[in-house]
Amino acid sequence: MARPFTGQSSIEAARQARDEARTADELRIALAVLLPLEAGLNLAQTALVLGRSRRTTCALRTGFCARASGLRAARRKKTELRNRAQSTLQAEAAALDAALAGAAEGAVLVIPGLKEKIEAHLGHSVSLSGVYRMLARHGWRKMAPDTQHPQGNAQAREEWKKNSRPIWRKCAPDSPRSSPSG
Repeated sequence: MARPFTGQSSIEAARQARDEARTADELRIALAVLLPLEAGLNLAQTALVLGRSRRTTCALRTGFCARASGLRAARRKKTELRNRAQSTLQAEAAALDAALAGAAEGAVLVIPGLKEKIEAHLGHSVSLSGVYRMLARHGWRKMAPDTQHPQGNAQAREEWKKNSRPIWRKCAPDSPRSSPSG
């Protein structure tokens, strides 16, 4: 005879998780606990209903019960993980606040200069792409796109617009571009 299922202490947490589930995986985890305890299904039947293997279903059950009883830390989302972070989000925010004091009032933000300030505040080197990712992580973005090159010649640009041949204008009938074979 098989052992009876454990997890009676976490059945209320499983019901709550079932009701608040937003993804199919969250629902499967809650049902892996509830189906054997409330519907009387064995592990093989529960695995069949959930569409997972017996081993995975057992791991879902034991993991949920361990988290519900406080023996294991709660699962974190992938976006919450910062596996290779060199500093905390709070330290990054403080470094950006110190370095971006003038940019908040509308001053031009120059990234290489900002990079040096951030490195000085954090105490370690940061790549240029790391600075861009840090700015994006903390909600900074480019507000006004550049429509013209800052060192461009506006007069030459206007002359070119006036005197350039539009693409949509048809070629003369005797030109080589108007022939269907060319």
